[in-house]
Amino acid sequence: MKLRKGDHVRVITGKDKGKEGVVERVMPKDDKVLVSGVSTASKHQRARRANEQSGIIDKDMPIHVSNVMYLHKGKTVRLGYAENDGKKIRIARPSGEEV
Repeated sequence: MKLRKGDHVRVITGKDKGKEGVVERVMPKDDKVLVSGVSTASKHQRARRANEQSGIIDKDMPIHVSNVMYLHKGKTVRLGYAENDGKKIRIARPSGEEV
């Protein structure tokens, strides 16, 4: 999986198509990512302590990694790998620039 925590991505398919956000969590075992502000679901939450608020909260749900693309200079790009001084780096596919 080429995406990492903190990457800016855009959703390319599904009900949230066109939305952008930052990757908060990567789940490589399931091929899913958690993007802030994308794929939210309403959850009914009970107050567990006396000072905690109960009610309906919006929770971000995981989205499949194939449904998002990396944003590089405002455009969606594919990511690739290259070697620089013996280190593996990520590059934007069309331009070859380091990400």
